[in-house]
Amino acid sequence: MKRIGKIMAVLLVGGAAMPALAGSNLGKTKASSPAPEWFDNTVIYEVNLRQGTPERNLRGMQKELPRLADLGVDVVWLMPIHPISEANRKGTLGSYYAVKDYKGVNPEFGTMQDLQEFVRTAHSLRMRVILDEVCNHTGCDNAWVTEHPEYYARNEKGEMFGPFDWTDTYKLDYSNPATREAMIDALEYWVREADIDGYRCDVAGEVPADFWEEARPRLQAIKPVLMLAESSSEPLLSKAFDVDYAWPMKDVFNAIAASKGVNAYAMEHGQKLPKADARDIKNLLERQAKDYPAGAVHMQMVTNHDLNSWEGTEFERYGRGLGAFAVLSYTLPGVPMMYTGQEVGFNHAFEFFETDSVQPDYTPNEFTTFYKMLNGLRHSHPALSAKNKEFPEFHATGSNDVVAFTRKAGDDTVTVIANLSDAEVPLSFKGKAPDVKGLQNHFTGAPAELPATLAPWQFMVLVSE
Repeated sequence: MKRIGKIMAVLLVGGAAMPALAGSNLGKTKASSPAPEWFDNTVIYEVNLRQGTPERNLRGMQKELPRLADLGVDVVWLMPIHPISEANRKGTLGSYYAVKDYKGVNPEFGTMQDLQEFVRTAHSLRMRVILDEVCNHTGCDNAWVTEHPEYYARNEKGEMFGPFDWTDTYKLDYSNPATREAMIDALEYWVREADIDGYRCDVAGEVPADFWEEARPRLQAIKPVLMLAESSSEPLLSKAFDVDYAWPMKDVFNAIAASKGVNAYAMEHGQKLPKADARDIKNLLERQAKDYPAGAVHMQMVTNHDLNSWEGTEFERYGRGLGAFAVLSYTLPGVPMMYTGQEVGFNHAFEFFETDSVQPDYTPNEFTTFYKMLNGLRHSHPALSAKNKEFPEFHATGSNDVVAFTRKAGDDTVTVIANLSDAEVPLSFKGKAPDVKGLQNHFTGAPAELPATLAPWQFMVLVSE
């Protein structure tokens, strides 16, 4: 298992103030989804039921819920729990995302009663549960294939087909009102029967936005829900979804790490990533502020199930820079997420279609301490809330490798500075340095100070006391 190193000892500071952009005024429309009140300071944790515990099921993961609550998790996201199609199955176990029955629980993971008890336990610990739902396509032997073939899209030969290279699936046709009604009925079912708190919607951008806008009020009529889109599509955040994936920021993180020579996965796999540095973070946020609805929220991450299995672990992609990128995922605008094992520094790419013999050891370690402190940071500082729509105040420094910004809400201030390079750099500012008087280092509790130099990948989070 790789280690970040003496992560708790690393400090950073920086910044020369630049004019703040009023991000809330740049969007062409306003994000108006009915996000639940508990969403504002949310930390999301993605659960891989198949690989995450020795039991590999809901009961096994239920035992972990008190630990996750103590870690500071607010929303538990379960990867798809439905029975998996056998026709055209990939691997021995098949893909979670080839659904055979939208109203069934995969026997591999347990029963409806197990899911209901899982949700009750999570609720008793003040956590919410969202299900991963696949509305774009079904498995090839889903009952709808024979009972309702009219629900499916057809190719030029009149055949059902799977999108992309997903040969174990058939794409649904949302121009048919009956397809829409059947899917909304399935979405309503789990909210009513299992009391779940919302959905992470797979490839949400492949489904028409107006379907989601039709489905959302139906779910809200049952209870307030959280809707997370696996997409980076502006229209989805207007009315239907509360948050989408920060895929573009992930790409910037990966490119910076590759440019600085620590993205081992990119090097080993011959990826030709663009040159990037710390300035590209601000540049991306400015583009998103112009292109997305005002107030749009993105889910920041350093890993998830797709990245872990198909693009390398966070250790392979970020190397010595992992601590800095993790801090940014918690402090840039949006909400942060964690993936199974991230909290203990689990450095292994899970098998996707097979049983993986390697599982996380959840014994607390320095990673647990680190992420617990980041979760606490999110919960205790309104400046980092999803409600805070103000564009961060970026501070221009003397190095293109240093990102420095301040976020404020009322009397609360959070200033973040990070050296996103593998070299020591002087910390200087092109204008006035950030005002750190009265702030303290979040990780050490010491009064805030601006160092003369920043060590490679050094970061600092300075906060109001």
